Formats: sequence, structure tokens, C-alpha cells
Amino acid sequence: MNGTPKTKSGWRIVRRILIGVAIFATLIAVFYAEEDWRGKRALENYKHEWEAKGEKFDWQAFVPPSVPDDQNFFTAPIFTNMANGKIVMNPYHSDGSPDWHAEKDQTGYLGGEGRTIMIDLKAFQASYRNPTNASLAKEFPIAPQPQTPAADVLFALSKFDLAVEELRQASQRPYADIPLNYEDGFNSVSSLLPILAELKRCTQVLQLRAVAELADGQNAKALDDVKLSLYLNNSLRNSPFLFSHLVRFAIVAIDLQPIWEGLTEHKWSDEQLAELDSELAKIDFLADYGFIMRGERAFAIASFENQRRTRELVSSKVDAKGKYAGLVTNKLTFMPSAYFYQNELAIARMQQQWILPLVDTNSRIISPVALQRANDAVQTEKKHYSPYKVQALMLFPAIDATVRKIATIQSSVDLARVACALERYRLAHGKCPETLDALTPQFIAQIPHDIIGGQPLHYRREANGQFVLYSVGWNETDDGGQVVLTKNGSIDRTKGDWVWQYPQK
Repeated sequence: MNGTPKTKSGWRIVRRILIGVAIFATLIAVFYAEEDWRGKRALENYKHEWEAKGEKFDWQAFVPPSVPDDQNFFTAPIFTNMANGKIVMNPYHSDGSPDWHAEKDQTGYLGGEGRTIMIDLKAFQASYRNPTNASLAKEFPIAPQPQTPAADVLFALSKFDLAVEELRQASQRPYADIPLNYEDGFNSVSSLLPILAELKRCTQVLQLRAVAELADGQNAKALDDVKLSLYLNNSLRNSPFLFSHLVRFAIVAIDLQPIWEGLTEHKWSDEQLAELDSELAKIDFLADYGFIMRGERAFAIASFENQRRTRELVSSKVDAKGKYAGLVTNKLTFMPSAYFYQNELAIARMQQQWILPLVDTNSRIISPVALQRANDAVQTEKKHYSPYKVQALMLFPAIDATVRKIATIQSSVDLARVACALERYRLAHGKCPETLDALTPQFIAQIPHDIIGGQPLHYRREANGQFVLYSVGWNETDDGGQVVLTKNGSIDRTKGDWVWQYPQK
């Protein structure tokens, strides 16, 4: 008889616990619903505000329009075969022989790069003719008897002649649109990486060919290869992913080497220099900056939206050597929608407030001071942890490296154009001009100003008939054309000037 009250008492405790759990679950549901509503509303209001000012946040606004396959460079048979691994264009040995490392360290003077070293064709010749490498004959054809370094290099690279010509024919197609599933957001970059790798390898082949052709007196062929290589850079211009444009920077740096070497050795004719200037004038990374960053923002927002729908976070896996090793999926099952909405809002605000103003496309100026302020602001945000910003900060581009790369490579292009004009003047008058003003309008339509600060580029004619041409560089100080090296011998781009000059004779 004493058991009945205990049973009733036990049931009351269980019921109270269940009621408490129900109340707690209801409160959580109300909290989630309230936060989700607030997050979605804040994001929509922000978008509406800035869309009224002309901004775009929909990723579809940045996707290149579809084009017919028979008119698309990236669907030409030659490029499809390269992307599928059927053709591998690579001027280096697959075994990573020493000449590969030597050549990488011997790139020439590219404006902000600060080196004055020609590509060593003798090193390539010796490597191609290396008798101890039994597999070499399978990689590159070798002339029976040694020739000049340039001739031997060109003979070895002749294995790519047919592919290069097919690539040249493909470049005549009116469009260049990489076929991607853009609906995958940033995940589509995994399909993009092999294509970008092929483009860079093609550029390396064309660089070495052009340098060897110049040394062999085949200047017209060298010009054709440089122009084809510059086309490869331009083929990526419509890509909405920042990573594609980082590869563009690398491609242009590779392209400038044979241009610089031809200028060093006075190989280019006046007509060829005019063609080079025309091609280089098409490169304007400052004008592309807004599209690049807005595209990056739109796909970041699209990626958050995809996470919200699937409750999955797909990220790239990197191995111990820092190389891409596939994708990893993490579950976000119980994450409130507010988390995704607020991260979308955070990255939209950060881009609008800090990133887009860093490059003044109208005046063509990049301000190191403004970049430092933006970096400081991002670091401050990182110190104040919030789940509503954590992914936004992770996806936030490495603004310091990106903007500096844009500044240095665009400076290199601008300096190269002026250097071509100076060589045209020398061909016409037998010497360099006293000032850059003498170059316009006959040898260059307009002299680009220094994108660091907007002042005129610095120039002086040397007693030996050469010249020094430079930007004040990242420290915004005229150091007289001095290049500063780090302790390990690399260029310190934060100090000294960004200089275009030639080896002392």
C-alpha cells in the first residue's frame, strides 16, 4: 500500500522534467526563429541598400555567358587534351633535375622583381644533353651533335611545336570561357585548378621558346610566342574567382621575361616594340580589381547559402607539403540559419568597407596606407570572436598579398611599356631621351603614372647610355632607384624602389 504514493510522486517528477525540457526546447526554437528572422532581415536590408547603389551580390551576375563549344578557346581539342592529361607541356624534366631549380632562380628583371639575370640557355642545353639521364630521350628530342645553346633548346622543345600551333589556332576563337559548374560556388575551383596549372605550364614553354628564339635570331617567332602567352593571361580575365587572377599575375610575370631580355639585347624592331606596347596596354589589373573582388564576394555568399541549405561545410584538404589533397565535408546539422545569414552579411560589409576602396580605378592609384588600415581592421575583428563572423573572416581574401601583387605586377607592366617606348626612341635617335616627356605621342600614347601615389614615374639617363626607370614602391619613398634585398637575397618589396633596368655592360 505504501508503493502508490511513491509511484505518483515519481511520475510528477518525470512530468516536470518533461515539461521543463519542452519549455527549454520551445525557448530554443523561439530563439532560433528570432535569430534566423533577424539575420535574414539584416542581410536582405543590406543587399537592398547597396543594390540600389549599383552593387551586385548574386553569383549569377558574375558568371561568363555560355558560348558555343566551337567558338570557345577552352573547348578546343588541344586544350581539352591538355586538361585531360593527354598532352603535358612542361619545359622541365619530370625528375626535377637541378636545371629546373636553377632556371626558377634566374628569372630576369621584372619591375618590382629587382633581378638582372638572363635565363641561362647553357644550363638548359647541358640538362637536355645530360648523358647520365637515361630517361631524357623519352622526354625531349636531342640533336645528334651539340649546337648552340639556343638551337639545342629549341630542338628539345620541338616536341611541343604541334601543340603550340594548335594552341595558337585555338586562340583565334572569339571566346574564352572555362566550362565549370558555377552552382557549386567555391567548390568549383577544384575543377578549375588543373586548367590553371596547364595554362601556367604553357606559359613556361612559350617563355623558354621565346628566349631561345631571340638568341637564335628568330625575333618574329619570339614575338608570336610572347603574344600567345599574353593571350593566355587574357583568357582568364572573365573568371569570377580570385585564384584565377593570382595565376594571371604569375603568367604575366613569366611573359615579361622574354620582353625584358629582348630589350636588354636590343633584339626588338620598332614595329615589334609597337606591337608589344599594344598588347601590354590591354593589361589593366587595376581596372579588373572591382570585378575580381565583387566576384569573390558573390561566390562567398553563394557558398554560405549552399551550406545553409545542405548543412554541410565542404572545404579543401591540404597535405603536409601544403598541396591540395581533395575535399573534406563537415556536418553543420544543428547550426541555426542565422549563422549563415550573418556570415553572409559580415563578408558583404567587410568587402564593401575595406576591400573595394583599396584600389582607385579612376585615378589608378593604390595606397599602402589604406591597405594597412584595412589589415588592422581585419585583425581587430579577428580578436573579437563571434560565430557570426568566423567563417567570413576565414573566407576573407589575403588582402595584403593580393593588393601588393596587383601593385607590383601592374607596375611591372607599366614600366615595361615605358621601356619599350624608350627603346623605340633609342632606335630613332641613337640614344635615350633626357626626359620621359620626349616619348609622347610618337613612341607611346600616354606615359602611365606611378600607381603608388599617382606621381610621375622616376627616370634618369645614365652616363653609359643606359637608364634607370622606377616606381617609388611600397614605402612611398624615392630611394633613387635602389633595390633592397632581404638576408636570404630575395627582394624586399616593402623597401626600396621597384626598378626596371638592365645588366651593367
